[in-house]
Amino acid sequence: MLSKRIQTLSPSLTIAIATLARELKAEGKDIISFSAGEPDFDTPIAVKDAAKKALDAGQTKYTAVPGTPELLQAVADKLQRENGLTYAPNQIQTNNGAKHSLFNLFQALIDEGDEVIIPAPYWVTYPELVKYASGVPVIIDTDDSSGFKITASQLKSAITPKTKVLILTSPSNPTGAVYTKAELEALAEVLKGTEVLVVSDEMYEKLVFDGTEFVATASISDDMFQRTITVNGLSKSAAMTGWRFGYMASAHTELIAAMNKLQSQSTSNINSITQEAAITGLDGTIDKKVEEMRVAFEARCAEATKLFNAVDRLSVVKPSGAFYLFVNIKEVSNDSMQFCKDLLEDQGVAVVPGVGFGAEGYFRFSYATDIETIKKGISRIETFVKKQK
Repeated sequence: MLSKRIQTLSPSLTIAIATLARELKAEGKDIISFSAGEPDFDTPIAVKDAAKKALDAGQTKYTAVPGTPELLQAVADKLQRENGLTYAPNQIQTNNGAKHSLFNLFQALIDEGDEVIIPAPYWVTYPELVKYASGVPVIIDTDDSSGFKITASQLKSAITPKTKVLILTSPSNPTGAVYTKAELEALAEVLKGTEVLVVSDEMYEKLVFDGTEFVATASISDDMFQRTITVNGLSKSAAMTGWRFGYMASAHTELIAAMNKLQSQSTSNINSITQEAAITGLDGTIDKKVEEMRVAFEARCAEATKLFNAVDRLSVVKPSGAFYLFVNIKEVSNDSMQFCKDLLEDQGVAVVPGVGFGAEGYFRFSYATDIETIKKGISRIETFVKKQK
């Protein structure tokens, strides 16, 4: 009964682990979950107030498919003000979060057999959406030694006549790696003269630590501006995961128009109330609140990294952004799925196996919770590791 296409799609492992942890907790078990990919902070009051105002004003009707003119201008203004990128409103589309953005994008771009280069560890959704669009994921492996970032030589070796897209994520989910300007320039040099497009996922751009500078991929050069599709939103930086707001920007108006055509036949516009709230999330009103979250995440990152690196047979590269640690367990186990299942059963700690991110021998630990809970969780993990031969 089911299509071959849907049978190729795997469910999200991160959502599956988070759901299992919630179910066990509901059963009365003592569970600490570090599996969720969302901030533990509440949405800023100014954003909520904007939504309430929109409701009271009756802004509850259909809007234009890509978003209201005011919202598209707010996105354009944000990209100009913060990233030095100039886009017209017809070069922008708003979506129900990054997954929706990427779904639209790959459906509009990829034909059967087109290759998409994906550095690993990767966000679990990338290869699944590429395969659903009949594309071929081409994985470039990275590890601790490279800071989980691909090199120019790796990229050059991976490009073939069938290569259509390179996906870059900075800061990264699951590793927290952030590409420097020099590293992006080196990748850009490899892409010169090719027709390879770059999908740059910048959802965690506001969450960078220790003086790290975030650099937008499209800002590297005119050539990169032309080939880059920027994917971003407010889920992480503004603690708006449940509001479902993402956006894309591309110099190619025909690409945005094609995605608008697709969206007009699928979801149509995104939630009208969310659109009004997003304007406040984008215009600088909540910058102070975003910085407070960033500072809290920075402190948690430092503490969690120190504690993990003090555990015998575990290690972690201190990330430069996002709110995850990608913990190396290779001295304990090379079966991250079994490790995580046993950890949950034995100690009531939920983390996400690295295999789901295309990297065996690791697990992802989200420190989007308070420091006391982090300390308690890592202590339990240490107890579990000591039991392993």
